[in-house]
Amino acid sequence: MRYLRMLTNAIVAGVLAAVYLTVVVLLINPQVPLISRTAGRWFLALVSFYGLNLSVAVYLAILLREVFVSRPLRPGWLSIRLLAWLGAMFAAATALITWANLQGFRSVLGEVAAERMWTAAVAATVCAVVLGGVVVLRFSFGRTGTRAAGVLLVVALVASVAVPLWVRGFGDLPVPSVPRANVHQPPGAIVLSAVVPHVRLILLDGAAPSVIRERVAAGGLPNFGYMLDRGALMDLATLKPTQAEPVWTAAATGKYSSRNGVRSRAVYRTEPGEVDAVDLLPDYCFAYGLVYQGYVTEDAASAESVRARTFWDIAGGYGLASGIVRWPLTYPARLDRGYLISDRFHLGSSSPLRLADARAGVPTSAVEIARDAFDAAEFPAWTGTAAAPPAELESDGGLLARWDRVYQEVAFRLESQFAPKVTATRYQGLDALSHIYWNSAEPGQFRRTAASSSARAKVLDDYYGVIDEELGRSRERLGPNDLLMVVSGFGMDRVSLSKRILARILGQPDLTGSHEDAPDGFLLAYGPKVVHAELPRGAIVDVAPTVLYYLGLPVGRDMDGFARSDIFVRSYRREHPVAYISTHER
Repeated sequence: MRYLRMLTNAIVAGVLAAVYLTVVVLLINPQVPLISRTAGRWFLALVSFYGLNLSVAVYLAILLREVFVSRPLRPGWLSIRLLAWLGAMFAAATALITWANLQGFRSVLGEVAAERMWTAAVAATVCAVVLGGVVVLRFSFGRTGTRAAGVLLVVALVASVAVPLWVRGFGDLPVPSVPRANVHQPPGAIVLSAVVPHVRLILLDGAAPSVIRERVAAGGLPNFGYMLDRGALMDLATLKPTQAEPVWTAAATGKYSSRNGVRSRAVYRTEPGEVDAVDLLPDYCFAYGLVYQGYVTEDAASAESVRARTFWDIAGGYGLASGIVRWPLTYPARLDRGYLISDRFHLGSSSPLRLADARAGVPTSAVEIARDAFDAAEFPAWTGTAAAPPAELESDGGLLARWDRVYQEVAFRLESQFAPKVTATRYQGLDALSHIYWNSAEPGQFRRTAASSSARAKVLDDYYGVIDEELGRSRERLGPNDLLMVVSGFGMDRVSLSKRILARILGQPDLTGSHEDAPDGFLLAYGPKVVHAELPRGAIVDVAPTVLYYLGLPVGRDMDGFARSDIFVRSYRREHPVAYISTHER
């Protein structure tokens, strides 16, 4: 019976921990109504996952205590003393998790939600301190707690849950949608230059400026070196979660996630068709175990998730055509002027009926050209005649790198056909390969092994060379007023030893590179009007306003980013002041 009473206390402690984590989930997802079926189902999912596992862990800890302590534990069915210790520990852990998630997700939460979460974190910390004080003063050193201490304990436990929820409120309204069609500006609203420059963007996932500088200093990457010597460079603060979808959506709209509606790459539901879906899972508590274990489902975001206008949509409203290739969250594809090939095009191009790629690009003429490029690349590979480096064939990273070359060819063909004023091509291969081969990029931080001197260790260096060659071709195509911008949405760091060990235990891939801690990306600009300097740090949301500024278009005052006119020489800034409009959302 004594062990059964230990079990009941362990179960109560596990449920209490699940309640705390439910509060954290609701704090980072302010759009979920507090009193709703969604909130209730998430609580049940968290109890099933965390409550069960933590109950077992607490019970095993109590049994382990029995082994090493001579005085046996004889708790009641609900032991105030035992639950006081466990509640204080879980409350303190939850306060730390809340602070850590606030620090990481502040930029995607929005100002109001972040302020509420800060207040909730303070309240959780105060409650944890009170609980700790009650435990130390009344339930330590063999003392028996009084009824007043028990009441204070219960009040503190209830307050540690109720106060953060009260501060959060009943839930915010979701970000409103915007018209999908271009809103053409009335005649005379703005006078464009007689010669509109061409802005060319090369987008890189996971490119690290430290790696580029190191290779340039060693005599490699000549085109990167040329642009570093003659262009403008700035670090760009990225977002967390550091995923391509929210990061590049922020770059495209000039707005953080609280304004553009995209806070992660997916939405998470406890049941199919759930309306009030969660789009952020908390960090530092193994929350993705909910997905791996099937407690919640993960649905990928799409173009319909974007609730703000992109710079190419805005440019189209002023009559300027754009050419966008492989930008995330552009499926299903929509564009009035120019062409757009979604990052999902390669998934449909291999379909026997060729149905999926019809929605992955616009217009139809661009889709046909893209199909031809994909067919030319794919069919030799299917027959086994394509020559590919062995290291590329070892992983999904190599496959993404191979698709980079096909999208690059598509971008080249379409640009010559449509002559757009803004072009953007995204490369995923660097990120995919960096996750696997980062130990070859930062050899000083890893122990040398026999594999490090093999051809496999050169894969990442070689792929930086591929991007460098594309920079050279892009520079050659620049006109006298054109602008080339190389943008890395986020950098790369090494994976800690503890995470690598945990990945091996769980049977996950042993990756050496990660960007989950949101390392800075960068913007490297080159052109006749660009200043030669290393500039103060910017943010990923500065990309869209800067593109609009150089095209001669007004910048929305409701954008979170700034037009970085300091990229350009003083004479250009003097002749082209930044123009503003209240909003482009109509």
